[in-house]
Order: sequence, then structure tokens, then C-alpha cells
Amino acid sequence: MKPKSKPAKLLSGGNPQIAKGEGNAPVQAYIAAMPGWKRDIGKRLDALIERDVPKVRKAVKWNSPFYGVEGQGWFLSFHVFTRYVKVTFFQGASLRPVPPGGAQPEARWIDIHENDFDEAQMAKWIKQAAALPGWLA
Repeated sequence: MKPKSKPAKLLSGGNPQIAKGEGNAPVQAYIAAMPGWKRDIGKRLDALIERDVPKVRKAVKWNSPFYGVEGQGWFLSFHVFTRYVKVTFFQGASLRPVPPGGAQPEARWIDIHENDFDEAQMAKWIKQAAALPGWLA
């Protein structure tokens, strides 16, 4: 009989603590551990990315899912906070329209609150971001 795995520890703000790792499995573990309505946001983001970015590369780093394109680097990550899910585009200053958050030279982000997910706009940003050179980490 396989022992039950312990639920993921939630860090400050409800962010799941998931061991870093490459591939879909750690990303799905992260999403499954997202609390409440935020889990649905994680599932929807992951589905949009898989739909719009063929052969997307996935990993969990620094307790956040990362999405990239092989040979181009990482283009997007998200992170759970108490009242929202923060979606960061590493080359967000180059997206049109530019996502509203951010004071970094290139990165921009959007905070998604409950019942406030513009799927059509997010899909446009994902397609644009995946076509740009990403962050190499």
C-alpha cells in the first residue's frame, strides 16, 4: 500500500511550498496545493499556456511555477499572495498593452483577484510573451 503524501505546506500569504523541479509534475503539485479560488486561477492559467504554447517547458523554482520555451528562456511565472495571484511576464514591458504592474526595467505583472480574470487578454499576453526571448535562470 502506498503511503499518503502529506499536503503541501502553505507559506506566508498561502503560497504552496513545493520542492523545485523540472517538468509538469511539480507544477501540477503546486496548482493542486493552491488554496481556495486561487487553485482555479492556477488551472486556468496552466490550461491557457498549454493551449497557446506548443511544447511549453515547465518547472517550479522559488516556490513558483515557471513557463518557458526551450532555447528561449522563461517567459512567465505566477505566485500566490493572500488576496491575489500575481502573474509576472519577464519581458512584460514589450507586451501590448503593457500589463499594469511593475517598476522593473523589463518585467511587468498583473494581480488577479477573485472573479477578476480576463482570460482573453491573458491569452494575448501569453502568446506575445512566449514569442520573445525569455529570462535565462
